[in-house]
Amino acid sequence: MTESTAPQAEHRTVLLRGGEVHSPADPFATAMVVERGHIAWVGSEGAADAFATGVDEVIDLEGALVTPAFTDAHVHTTATGLALTGLDLSGARSLTEALDLVRAHSAAHPADTVLLGHGWDTARWPEQRPPSRAQLDEASGSRPLYLPRVDVHSAVVTTALLDLVPGITDLAGYHPDAPLTAAAHHAVRAAAHAAITPAQRAAAQRAALARAASLGIGTVHECAGPEISDEDDFTSLLELAGAEPGPRVVGYWAERVEGAKDARRIRELGAIGAAGDLFVDGSLGSHTACLHTPYADAAHTGTGHLDSAAVAAHVTACTEAGLQAGFHAIGDAALTAVTDGIRTAADTLGLARVRAARHRVEHAEMLTPETIAAFAEFGLTASVQPAFDAAWGGGDGMYAQRLGAERARTLNPYAALLRAGVPLAFGSDSPVTP
Repeated sequence: MTESTAPQAEHRTVLLRGGEVHSPADPFATAMVVERGHIAWVGSEGAADAFATGVDEVIDLEGALVTPAFTDAHVHTTATGLALTGLDLSGARSLTEALDLVRAHSAAHPADTVLLGHGWDTARWPEQRPPSRAQLDEASGSRPLYLPRVDVHSAVVTTALLDLVPGITDLAGYHPDAPLTAAAHHAVRAAAHAAITPAQRAAAQRAALARAASLGIGTVHECAGPEISDEDDFTSLLELAGAEPGPRVVGYWAERVEGAKDARRIRELGAIGAAGDLFVDGSLGSHTACLHTPYADAAHTGTGHLDSAAVAAHVTACTEAGLQAGFHAIGDAALTAVTDGIRTAADTLGLARVRAARHRVEHAEMLTPETIAAFAEFGLTASVQPAFDAAWGGGDGMYAQRLGAERARTLNPYAALLRAGVPLAFGSDSPVTP
């Protein structure tokens, strides 16, 4: 519904018939009546005849499916909008094609603009390597350029962007000519995003929400935090979504809570939980997901950011404050740290209090039977992304490259979670996947 048609639609009664209406109230419904913007009746085609003469409009669905609006349970709204309006490398089929796209994007923007892009994935390129810094310097015309990998846990950048971050070479995750990770990545991302004007940011947010609405998405869960965006970005998004027609935005802020004061500040930001991308580890694609045993294609086990004690402290403080807690955890070692930490919190506060808080875990890819059982025991919601498995699963996909085929086969066990009674919240992690 557009802003211009909303006032008239509020006073109309519309009968939609001849379709399939997805409703628990009537699993065989084929018609529905919408009165003043609200669903007034759902039922069968035969019963719809009684409404046909008393409505303002009759719409023949011609067999179409009618569902409630979707919820995307994991979104980075501004980053999604910037990908929609900026340099998108997700379709690049090779390193050469990606560099050509950088050149074209650079040529189309003023020389003093910081360039932002997204979406490269070397697993899909024949070269199997990211662009070097020298190649990016040449392709960008030696201007600041920030290009995160598709999983947004590492990035390649130009020398000009590095020059905007004093002390960058001393930060963890800095590499002279390889993707930046950890603190170094967070620093260059902050520098790049600091160059975005409020008008650019608002335009990106509107673009992302408009795309969501066009896909039938009525609610998005914004997963923000100090290591992902900033408070101004978060609060401006909530304000924009509250003031303009479009999808509802539910905000999560990924910052550790240690007491009532921290919980108050999370609520003052407008967040409903200290959750979302509170990083326990990184991602498989960037070799930063934290594993119990080393990667198949790298001689290490990734990066852990929070241990079980830190998880326990956060969950305890959030539960006591009546606030939903949550974590980003992908690797099996990270998920063990989460469930061990929540067990400690439950031992302190009581299982019933922890379950009632409905804490959640984002991604939860490398689950084991033990961690699945713990999710069920503690009443955790698994916020998961089926498109990840579609993009990187399979016998020769990125998961198999990183973990070997045997371990990769166990990822994203949605059926096992459902059988255990674990609620699933589906999302895209946009712009990671569309």
